[in-house]
Amino acid sequence: MNPAVDFSGLFEAEKYVFLRVMGNPTQDKIHSLEKSRVAAVIRIPFILLLLTGILSCQGENTQMTTADLHNRADSIAQKSLLIDTHIDAPYHLYHSGVDWTAETDRHFDYPKAVRGGLNSTFMAIYIPPKYQAGGAKEYADTLITKVREQVENHPEKFILAFSPGEVEKQFSRERISLALGMENGAPIEGDLANLQHFYDRGIRYITLTHSEDNHICDSSYDTTETWGGLSPFGKRLVPAMNRIGMMIDVSHVTDSTFYQAIELSKAPVVATHSGCRHFTPGFHRNMSDDAIKVLAEHNGVIQINFGSYFVSETFREERQNINDHLDAYYAEHGLEEESDEARDYAKKYRKEHPVKDALLTDVADHIDHVVDLVGIDYVGLGSDFDGVGSVPTRLENVSKYPNLIAELLRRGYSEEDIRKIAGGNFLRVWREVESVAVELQSD
Repeated sequence: MNPAVDFSGLFEAEKYVFLRVMGNPTQDKIHSLEKSRVAAVIRIPFILLLLTGILSCQGENTQMTTADLHNRADSIAQKSLLIDTHIDAPYHLYHSGVDWTAETDRHFDYPKAVRGGLNSTFMAIYIPPKYQAGGAKEYADTLITKVREQVENHPEKFILAFSPGEVEKQFSRERISLALGMENGAPIEGDLANLQHFYDRGIRYITLTHSEDNHICDSSYDTTETWGGLSPFGKRLVPAMNRIGMMIDVSHVTDSTFYQAIELSKAPVVATHSGCRHFTPGFHRNMSDDAIKVLAEHNGVIQINFGSYFVSETFREERQNINDHLDAYYAEHGLEEESDEARDYAKKYRKEHPVKDALLTDVADHIDHVVDLVGIDYVGLGSDFDGVGSVPTRLENVSKYPNLIAELLRRGYSEEDIRKIAGGNFLRVWREVESVAVELQSD
């Protein structure tokens, strides 16, 4: 972009030369200035000096932008409300005793979060599909209790958040607001009273299913198509979630489930950790362009998953070749995938056949695609940190959000755009879900 220039001190001939060099003069202007061209020759040295200064400034701005890009990105991360809507740290907290307050080898911990400018996150209460056969509610309660214990034991570092207003009020670089989302609706166990139970315990969104069909709906990872979308109970659950103010998360669901849920819902729905199927054809866990358009038409938001498997088709293909080999090996040797022998072999084989991680630019490409498709107001960040095995280079953990912000700046996003992506868009949806609940409860 050319810098603004004050023409008031220039003769018409000088304006002519300036416009000729800088571009885009109108034909009328050119015609009116032709008579003064001779006079311009006398002042050419002045014009050249002027243009040299302008072009020098342009070069300096470009150089400064390159040199200061990451400082600016870090500043934006630290002063903006940054919300990641899906981090799977509670699972590791419970099973491995990970200390969130200290530097760890996990994607999420407090020191990394502070460096990365993470102000708020939805901690995923992930329910493995095996609990769909029984024990899901008890397991979910256990994970919720573990998160609450972290907050109680470290009030100077963490604080619970139950509404968008609380997230905004608690915005602080010292304390991280922890909201709760349930990944897999299995703990509802077919009883709407359990929906109220988990809302009271702090859950504010429910990912309707996970990697297998459950009693609520069909999963994009499952080929069974048990219900052809929502189950009869699922069709009762969606309106109940609207009424109570629970966000509906359509990550993991089949296309049929998505369209049925969004038709039934009186509030916007969210995809808390998904990608764009445009880049991963055939991978139905990511959202199609049409689904993203419908999501936006209903004022929802897609939060982009950072996992290499979600953002890079090249990574997916190479990883799938490895998985196919491992499946064949397990079958040939009669091994259970979870057995120690199978795990040892898989670890050895993967080490011998490394797959390159995706790139940070792949994540930015997904953000670009959503913006190009439906606009800036319908995309955000849902990393799936600690829930995916491979993450992009330069986006390895929660300390690296500034790297993504720097890439967005490089691509021309404004600070206002970035604030929307970093959390503003999701907060808008959350507020609308609350407003719909108030209306429904008043009827």
